[in-house]
Amino acid sequence: MKPARVIILTVAVVAAGLAGLLAMKLSGGQTVVQSAEAVIRKEPTINVLVSAENLPVGARLNEKSLQWMAWPEGGVVEGFITQTSRPQAVEELTGAVVRLPLFNGEPVRAEKVADSSNRIMSSILPSGKRAVATEISVATGAGGFVLPNDRVDVIMVRKREQGGYSTENVLNNIRVLAIDQRIEQNEDGTQSVIGTTATLELTPDQARVIAVAQQMADRLTLALRSVADVQEPDTQFADYLLAGGGKGEVQVIKSGTIVDGASSTTGSVQR
Repeated sequence: MKPARVIILTVAVVAAGLAGLLAMKLSGGQTVVQSAEAVIRKEPTINVLVSAENLPVGARLNEKSLQWMAWPEGGVVEGFITQTSRPQAVEELTGAVVRLPLFNGEPVRAEKVADSSNRIMSSILPSGKRAVATEISVATGAGGFVLPNDRVDVIMVRKREQGGYSTENVLNNIRVLAIDQRIEQNEDGTQSVIGTTATLELTPDQARVIAVAQQMADRLTLALRSVADVQEPDTQFADYLLAGGGKGEVQVIKSGTIVDGASSTTGSVQR
């Protein structure tokens, strides 16, 4: 190999080595790693008044059944009671009556509670409705299983002049507002809660019908309906019981046979 080529190759190798050393010095011999830190922002909260336990219809509110709970500011809607707007809400609502069920942790809204004065029932009643009470017993009140907010049919039972009994639905799908209960002592020493009076939510005409039926009937019975019937009409009633109501025909069925000549009103009366 010619001496000139050897010299050029040597110079190139030395230059490459020097360039490598220079690069290592400039970088300091360390590898730079960049990392991103996640930033988490917590949404502001507002204290909202909620139920501290499950509360049925008719329960009275007190300091133990209410509490303030932190609620996301963006989730507060109109109707919620906040500590900012009503700081004394717990004291103000003590003694109020629950008119619609409240569940543990559910925000308390004005439409779900009624004023604790002696006009509670008038606060529960929707506009245009009337509250009418009728006596019941275990036998006439579905065995004691009729509770507030249930739906019932009111059945009138009467003795017929020809003998036997006739029955008729005078009111259909009626909402029960309240049950007046008392405690009875059983023979075995146990106690049971018995409903003696049911308060029904009625239209003015329905209130007149049941007032007449209470005078005519030997017994009024409440037939408990399924919760699935809540959307069915609740304005049907035996309108012939109203003063001036038109007369119609009634089929009286005795021992499986239709008895001719029975006259009364709308509907079908069965034995």
